[in-house]
Amino acid sequence: MAWIDAHVHIWTQDTTVYTRRDRYPIPGGTDVGKIEANPPDFPPETLLSIARPFDVDRIGLVQMSFYGTDNSYMIDTIKRWPDTFRAYGYVDPESEGVGDQIAALLTQGITGFRVVPEDAVVKTWLQTAGYDAMFAAASETGQAISCLVNADAFAEIDRMCGVHPGATVVIDHLGRIGAGGTIRESDVDALCALAGHENVYVKVSAFYALGNERRTHEDLIPFIRRVYDAYGPDRLMWASDAPPALITESYEEQISLVRDRIDFLSGSDRDKLMRETAERIIFFQ
Repeated sequence: MAWIDAHVHIWTQDTTVYTRRDRYPIPGGTDVGKIEANPPDFPPETLLSIARPFDVDRIGLVQMSFYGTDNSYMIDTIKRWPDTFRAYGYVDPESEGVGDQIAALLTQGITGFRVVPEDAVVKTWLQTAGYDAMFAAASETGQAISCLVNADAFAEIDRMCGVHPGATVVIDHLGRIGAGGTIRESDVDALCALAGHENVYVKVSAFYALGNERRTHEDLIPFIRRVYDAYGPDRLMWASDAPPALITESYEEQISLVRDRIDFLSGSDRDKLMRETAERIIFFQ
């Protein structure tokens, strides 16, 4: 059985590809299609050429911030490869009818949504009517809410999961614990405490940005063991975070830690981390 990469980004400098008119504009950009990104382009064709040699045949896309609420590049990609891609889109949680927007996007392959707190309000970031409506809608549709957060945002996630226990919540990139080099025990404890909510999942990903950032990433294994013990393999999913992960490392270095070098994982555990959990959360439709 092939694997699922649960978190990858795509973008393009070509604003005319696939369908009609000038597509994929950059909101607020001074020159349509000029993206300041590394690499300049990362279209699905490039992504597939990198992932498929490692038996990755399905991928969860994640909206890039510079596209804002225009999810059309990912939607068009899903149309072209309906068996290969699903996506975490972006909506403005404070926009009118956000619940209806979420439900409509599910019909286009958007099976989850990315949310990111602003630093200035991180202690209260989910305490708005819009986020409440978003969590309520996701509880009905089954779409996941994927949180790009640091440990200081966990308390609000904990509160919101208590209010909306039916909403599936995913913590991106191990909660970015260890970014900057130090894995703080208090942060690990807080991430593990969120496992008390049965609706919370964790992406085991972005190794290149965590811990000592050495290319084997074996320094992260004790941390991953703590998370594994708290959540179990049924609530963990592997992801590469390509292409940021590929600036200084290879795709193989992102996949091999979980696939080959974590010795406490059984074969069944690996199947769950690298396929089955993402199948249930991202490819449920």
